[in-house]
Amino acid sequence: MGCFECCIKCLGGIPYASLIATILLYAGVALFCGCGHEALSGTVNILQTYFEMARTAGDTLDVFTMIDIFKYVIYGIAAAFFVYGILLMVEGFFTTGAIKDLYGDFKITTCGRCFIMLTYLFMLAWLGVTAFTSLPVYMYFNLWTICRNTTLVEGANLCLDLRQFGIVTVGEEKKICTVSENFLRMCESTELNMTFHLFIVALAGAGAAVIAMVHYLMVLSANWAYVKDACRMQKYEDIKSKEEQELHDIHSTRSKERLNAYT
Repeated sequence: MGCFECCIKCLGGIPYASLIATILLYAGVALFCGCGHEALSGTVNILQTYFEMARTAGDTLDVFTMIDIFKYVIYGIAAAFFVYGILLMVEGFFTTGAIKDLYGDFKITTCGRCFIMLTYLFMLAWLGVTAFTSLPVYMYFNLWTICRNTTLVEGANLCLDLRQFGIVTVGEEKKICTVSENFLRMCESTELNMTFHLFIVALAGAGAAVIAMVHYLMVLSANWAYVKDACRMQKYEDIKSKEEQELHDIHSTRSKERLNAYT
């Protein structure tokens, strides 16, 4: 029975809300970083193979350099939010312990404010990442639609110009049309379809990270409010107990004085 009670106590100390948010955050970040990295690699292959683009020599900032930068950003996001998820989980454990049994004036409210502010900023950042990730999804959807229309409408001559999406400068003409052999090979390949769906999954992962940040905000705000109220209640109980002790001492002193007066 003692072991069972110990297990129940341990399970009761687990911050389930923070645990769910952490799992959702890790799943979203993993989907975004993994699928986004592979989708960027697929984009490089598509541009080099079917659009016949090549890397610019030197330090010129071209689309391939931007893709490499995005990959490094993905590495940084994966590492940063792995650490941040652990910190939020640890904070959830400490806050749960503070709510269950308040060890005096537990100084978790200051940390709670910092985590709430950071989580709010990260939520805004993930909203921006989600909006940015929707851009390649839109571009690949247009390309996928052109491929689909060429199979439905015979003799249609549709073109996709990369200048429309800002991938190349206005002076460069990197256009692919449905009558070209490269376009037909690209539509028949599985690489286009795979890259398109990888970007969709990456977008879903970014959305999951936003939901996790919102979940964290609710959990942190609730924990901060609970701990703050518990601290106030603890102070009130201490003051009340001190006043009662003072009244008891005064009453005892008067009783002794009366007893001495009678004797």
